[in-house]
Amino acid sequence: MSATPDAWPDLAGRIIDDETGRRHVLPVRVYFEDTDAGGIAYHASYIRWCERGRTDFLRLLGTDSRRLIDGSASHEPAAFVVRRMSCDFLRPARMDDVLIVETRVKELGGASVTLLQMVLNEARRVFEAEVTVVLVAVSGKPVRLSTAVRSAFAQADQGKVLGIGGTKA
Repeated sequence: MSATPDAWPDLAGRIIDDETGRRHVLPVRVYFEDTDAGGIAYHASYIRWCERGRTDFLRLLGTDSRRLIDGSASHEPAAFVVRRMSCDFLRPARMDDVLIVETRVKELGGASVTLLQMVLNEARRVFEAEVTVVLVAVSGKPVRLSTAVRSAFAQADQGKVLGIGGTKA
């Protein structure tokens, strides 16, 4: 038996619009599997959590990864792949912490989207990343963002967007 989408309304996090702009927020708990022997979140865990944030942000914008990959969202099957990622590890997160992954649009390109991501623990930044993803076809060639995908991301790009380190982007 599969759960209906209404059974877990925040499973994919949520999109928030406020005075700082639009952002996607996704809560994650630090489990034992996410930590090293000392109970500190392993560096690769932050990358996984940010991937989940990007995937669920896309899903809530109405263009999920599965539709892109199977080709139902465009003419040719494609997927977003990470082209560049710049990371700052600011503070440790520990087992059982409940973190918030925030994702914001920084910039739209022809076939790319640059996102700013933060992981917060009780409103304190523990990790920041700037991630550029490119839509790439199965053939390996970049694919221009469709009008629907561009429109969804452009809506998220409107208004004020705070960059990494709290500066205006």
